[in-house]
Amino acid sequence: MSDLNATFEAAVANSKTLSERPDNPTLLKIYALYKQATAGDNQDKKPSFSDIVGRAKWDAWEKLKGTDADTAKQQYIDLIELLRG
Repeated sequence: MSDLNATFEAAVANSKTLSERPDNPTLLKIYALYKQATAGDNQDKKPSFSDIVGRAKWDAWEKLKGTDADTAKQQYIDLIELLRG
């Protein structure tokens, strides 16, 4: 279990040093997986319609509802590794 956490923390650090900025759908996926891995299911109130960015982030996180933390961590790690090439 701690190996997964250590690998996840390394992936979080690596996400900040990607050579290219990912496209917006990929950034949303990174955000949602991080939130699911660290905070669990989305309990936040849905942002107003005028908050486009907040709404997109909320929706992306909401789609992962029911995903356990370890699965989200592994998916996050895999995605960051893929982006690093």
